[in-house]
Amino acid sequence: MAQALSKRTIAERAVSALAGLVRRVWRSVFPEPVVPRTDRERRRVVVHTLLLHFRPVQLPAATLRYTHTFGLGGSSLVLFLILAATGLLSLFVYEPSPERAYASVIGLQRDYLFGGLVRSVHHWSAHLMAVVVVLHLLRVFLTGAFRGPRQFNWLVGCALLALVLTSNFTGYLLPWDQLSYWAVTISTSMLLYVPLVGAPLRQALLGGDEVGRTTLVIFHALHTTVLPALLIGLMGLHFWRVRKAGGVIVPREAGSAGPPATENVLFVPHLLLREVAAGMALLAGVLAFSVALEAPLGAPANPGMSPNPAKAPWYFAGLQELLVHFHPLFAVLVVPFAAALALLALPYLRYDEEPSGRWFQSAAGRRSAFLAAGIGAGVTGVWVVLDAMLAGPGGWLPFLPAIVGKGVLPVALIVATLGAFSRWMRVRLGVARAERVQALFVLLFAAFAVMTLVGTWFRGPGMRLAWPWNA
Repeated sequence: MAQALSKRTIAERAVSALAGLVRRVWRSVFPEPVVPRTDRERRRVVVHTLLLHFRPVQLPAATLRYTHTFGLGGSSLVLFLILAATGLLSLFVYEPSPERAYASVIGLQRDYLFGGLVRSVHHWSAHLMAVVVVLHLLRVFLTGAFRGPRQFNWLVGCALLALVLTSNFTGYLLPWDQLSYWAVTISTSMLLYVPLVGAPLRQALLGGDEVGRTTLVIFHALHTTVLPALLIGLMGLHFWRVRKAGGVIVPREAGSAGPPATENVLFVPHLLLREVAAGMALLAGVLAFSVALEAPLGAPANPGMSPNPAKAPWYFAGLQELLVHFHPLFAVLVVPFAAALALLALPYLRYDEEPSGRWFQSAAGRRSAFLAAGIGAGVTGVWVVLDAMLAGPGGWLPFLPAIVGKGVLPVALIVATLGAFSRWMRVRLGVARAERVQALFVLLFAAFAVMTLVGTWFRGPGMRLAWPWNA
């Protein structure tokens, strides 16, 4: 009896000690709320409860509709985690040298269990993440969530988009096959058209005058170390700023001028279950697609044999297409710089009214946006065909200097057309300023999307127009 009592006492003490340990760990991670009195105490509260800032205890029920955000922000995070996991596994095999890079990729697919699946998941997730981040930016813009108090977070989101594209670009070279080698060669060659700083910048990026051993080492270091660290830091800041702004923008009812009236629901289980389900569905979709379609891998890189045509990666194909139609200075510097500057300035323009939080802001905004998308896509498609069929090597005005005939005049004509379209929407359709800005953004985005589509699928040998099966 005494022996049984002794064993039970020992067990009780062990359980009590374990419970005390769990309580101490819990309190260290989630400390009791305190009222900070000094700057040091405030910093301590922020650091100790940082994780709690990313998701609220309660949130408006109106923001839970899937069609309000389509889960694009969370999908970007899930794809980043997939890329981090598969990239880490690939690091155990990959060798960043021109002699061994291609063979190590082949070895990953052939000699390791599920190695081919790991590479395919990494490859397709990278491309999908670029698409999802662009769609997320569109969602934020078209629901008005880029305006106050979210202006700074729009800038952070634009920086994240640039980092995602840069990460994809640096990873594109690592297989060291013909496609990746010449895609990077073509893309970096565009920098040579930038006056003064273009050539030194290209040389610094490549580690020399051409793509080679140093380039592969630089791209590998950027892709596996520098860019992931920057992405993690900016993603943390981005999610935290969303939380500080009160979460996802709440949609108002049509015609309502006051703050949106909506009931609040608990984060657990309402939003948590939706996020987990969406994340698992995305993971399953990426796995299924990667099983069905293996990541492409061409012949080993051959610096002495350029493919025809040599194309940039699809996310830079729009810029390459601009080179076909505009003077290089305008295609590589003026137009992209102006577009980037306009993108960053969008939150700081003056608007007529507060954002409604609804898609396209209003019925008039929806009509003008769809009209603008049709005009942008249609006019761009017709212009690309006519430019290929009727214009000569010197453009439509070969008697003028190229920088004028293929640069100054076309850009001036585009700007004047956009101004006339904006005035027509204001006078004839009675569209508010915010919706006119939205329509112009949609028009330019649709035009660039057509340029990207043409550059990716409809350019054949000699960069001439061709059907996809002949390109």
